Amino acid sequence: MSYSHILTGASTSPVRPVIRHITPSDLFQALARGVDDFTAMPSHAIFLCMIYPLLGLIMIAAAAGGTMLPLAFPIAAGFALVGPLAAIGLYELSRRREAGLDSSSSHAFDVLQSPSLGAIVAMGLLLMAIFLLWLAAAEAIYIANFGYRPPASIGQFASDVFNTSAGWSLIIVGTGVGFLFAVVALSIGAISFPLLLDRDVGAAVALATSIRVVATNPTTMALWGFIVAALLVIGSIPFFLGLTVVMPVLGHATWHLYRRAVEPDPNPHPDYQPRQRHHRSAADFPAALFPTRR
Repeated sequence: MSYSHILTGASTSPVRPVIRHITPSDLFQALARGVDDFTAMPSHAIFLCMIYPLLGLIMIAAAAGGTMLPLAFPIAAGFALVGPLAAIGLYELSRRREAGLDSSSSHAFDVLQSPSLGAIVAMGLLLMAIFLLWLAAAEAIYIANFGYRPPASIGQFASDVFNTSAGWSLIIVGTGVGFLFAVVALSIGAISFPLLLDRDVGAAVALATSIRVVATNPTTMALWGFIVAALLVIGSIPFFLGLTVVMPVLGHATWHLYRRAVEPDPNPHPDYQPRQRHHRSAADFPAALFPTRR
């Protein structure tokens, strides 16, 4: 796949998608549709999202010892920055259900057959870069307030953060900087991944369109960001287990939010066709092991 295709999609002169004005009622309707998708496909959602709470626990456990302890909260908070990429399979399931196609769990991986796969990977790498920059910024803020010496224990670290002026400076500055990173991530990831699944427009067009949606609807999208953040916090208690419900609902809802924020393509490209999976019975064994046999 060429670099130009990754950036601009299949067309040499891509048409800018038309942005709609949306209201808070559109957000709540998108959430309702997300809940409906989750209710219709609960096993799919849990299958896709059970790994995310476990991954969050593993990251925090790894960060809780030694010099990495101050990064435990930034890692957990920054996990939301890559949420749009983590939910890519859920967008695909909602897309297929909306189109009346088979939406069994295996079709979540049909994303790998998308003509926009290169652009999706590029956008995912961009979100990962933002996540790493956030961790670097969080570490720099900690060092500016407490120096390079690591905390002696979790209890001592908590006491330093909540009972000292340096700790409150860390909280205030860290929250402000984290908010800026969240705004950037929301602006570039709000609808870019659903758009890439729906149209082969390239990463540059998808990124620009997502920013235009946020710029056209700043108040509504700010509310959406608050709703996402609040639900992720609620889902993280206790031990991230609630994310097994929150993540899929938000993932499905994001697809429906995209549908409300962007006008449908007047000239849709033919839908990509995933590879056909041939049914094999037990009677085919061991012949099915050999690709030349049918």
